Amino acid sequence: NPGDTVSQFDRICEVQSDKATVEITSRFDGVIERLCGNVGEMMYVGKPLLYIAVDGVTNVSGGGGVQQHVAAESVDEIKLEATLHDTDDENDRLHTPTPNDESIYSKEGANEEGEESVVVTKVLSSPAVRKMSKDHKIDLRAVIGTGPAGRVLKADMLKAINTRDSVAKQSDSTTITPKVSSTSPLGASQFEEDTVVPIRGYSRLMVKSMTTSLQVPHMVYADEININALTEIRDSLRPLAKEMGIPKLTYLPFFIKVSSLAIIKYPVLNSTIDVEEMTLTYHDSHNIGVAMDTERGLTVPVVKRCQDKSVMEIAEELARLYALAFEGNLSEADISDCTFTLSNIGAIGGTYMSPVVLPPQVAVGAMGKIQRLPRFVSDTSNEVESARIMPISWGGDHRAVDGATMARFSNLWKSYIENPSSMMFAMR
Repeated sequence: NPGDTVSQFDRICEVQSDKATVEITSRFDGVIERLCGNVGEMMYVGKPLLYIAVDGVTNVSGGGGVQQHVAAESVDEIKLEATLHDTDDENDRLHTPTPNDESIYSKEGANEEGEESVVVTKVLSSPAVRKMSKDHKIDLRAVIGTGPAGRVLKADMLKAINTRDSVAKQSDSTTITPKVSSTSPLGASQFEEDTVVPIRGYSRLMVKSMTTSLQVPHMVYADEININALTEIRDSLRPLAKEMGIPKLTYLPFFIKVSSLAIIKYPVLNSTIDVEEMTLTYHDSHNIGVAMDTERGLTVPVVKRCQDKSVMEIAEELARLYALAFEGNLSEADISDCTFTLSNIGAIGGTYMSPVVLPPQVAVGAMGKIQRLPRFVSDTSNEVESARIMPISWGGDHRAVDGATMARFSNLWKSYIENPSSMMFAMR
């Protein structure tokens, strides 16, 4: 609010785009002079977000995601206009250099007039990451950035902290189990009259995606899977998973890996369609998205290059994505380049469903609720056994995937799940 005093790294607000939520923190010590919008309003890229009055600053050069435009009012006070930049990309997040930021500016000698010159040597990172490096006494220049243009991401900093301190690794890599909410954040009981609520963030993206999906001629194929054998394998691997820092090994990493193995034989399921050019692009990377229900709405983070990952590596990546999703801190890189999607809707309930393909992808799978049901041991036996049965529903873009291909893909997927040892022959 205007008149509030802020310090460096103090949280100012959250900006939610269609794809990601970005927390904007203050890069300066000062007083908020004026807001350029109200909470919940749409803010436009490149327009002012707020004004901060700062004492004792004589010159600031802007750069990165939040830029400063300086207008001197007096010797003691300068107004800094924080401008909202493109928050859709991790590469543009919250990079605001100041003259005292040693990780961004370095002094190199003097100019002809005897004044010290300042040369920009950028270590791309967000204020939150720089604060982590300061709190944990880690030199940013020593951290290998995996973001665009070598940007140091939060995950890179966590990895550096974990490497230095094995104890911290246990707490930082703990799997966060999705919290299933049966009600909307704004439940019906909160409204005593008709209320117009703007569609923002993940919900806005879902509106766009589902509107586009109406153009897809869908086909659906469903089957049931006996997961008795997989349950035994998973339970036997849980102690090993705990030793590797995965507190609870679920079925989902196996389902993702099996999808990747089946895609190897039926690569059309991992393609994208371009109707305008009348082309199909077969992707070498198996980038499998996992639909997650969060308090901010549905989001689909992506496990990249699943064909190169083991089940344990996929489980570790899922833990990282779960944590970021429920904190609202997924980056653009975490939710982009998806080539195939899975939905674990059965964790909430339901059996069979009609999953919706997200263009330009051509296939999606949805696992239903696992149930303990009686099943005959074989077609020729009257003996009945207890079986853990999971329904699986596949949705396909019928312009690219025919029913026979989907059925064969599903049968192969089923065979890997029901006979987990057969996966060993398919793995490289």
